[in-house]
Amino acid sequence: MESIFLAIGTALWLGVLTSVSPCPLATNIAAISYIGKRVSSPRMVVMSGILYMLGRMIAYLGLGILLVASAMSVPELAWFLQKNMNQFLGPLLVIVGILLLGLVKFSLPGGGISQKMQNRVEKLGIWGAGLLGILFALSFCPVSAALFFGSLIPLSVKHSSSYMLPSIYGIGTALPVIIFAFMIGFGTHYLSQVFKQVTTIELWARKITGVIFILVGIYYMLVYILKLPLI
Repeated sequence: MESIFLAIGTALWLGVLTSVSPCPLATNIAAISYIGKRVSSPRMVVMSGILYMLGRMIAYLGLGILLVASAMSVPELAWFLQKNMNQFLGPLLVIVGILLLGLVKFSLPGGGISQKMQNRVEKLGIWGAGLLGILFALSFCPVSAALFFGSLIPLSVKHSSSYMLPSIYGIGTALPVIIFAFMIGFGTHYLSQVFKQVTTIELWARKITGVIFILVGIYYMLVYILKLPLI
């Protein structure tokens, strides 16, 4: 029972860390800008934020079902993954940690969505926030791809969770937008100060998480690959 609560907390943290990383943060700022256009109606601002969060949840839930459920639906593959997942997690965590620390940098082709697509979303009004959440969730950049495919998906496979953990991750990725939506809706005047604090916290959170991932990955490799009696 404790392990699943730890997995839920990890999924939520991965989502929050994704949301405040530079590339996803840029898309969240665009979402806040979109939502903020309805500042004359606090209710619409909050509803737009909630729809944006639901859009991200739907996108990650769909990917989770596709990747995790598909893998677990093949008995031989499911048995192999559940038996050997700890061995795979070690190297994966080290790689993700290295990417989070910025020691290795790469770019993904086709990141972001076109201005033409954003204009079409604008025409949908409040419902466009949900579509924007889906589109931005699927616009992976190196950090978000590493956290989702390199950390969340293996974690979901380990716990046979194709629904819950990806959904919680989706909530985490939208949390800053939800918070800013409430702040805009209820007339908070300290948005710029909060944003500066978020960018500062993100840098340290990403580095600390990167170090923890590398240390845990090394521990997993020593215990589950090299079979050293550390536990």
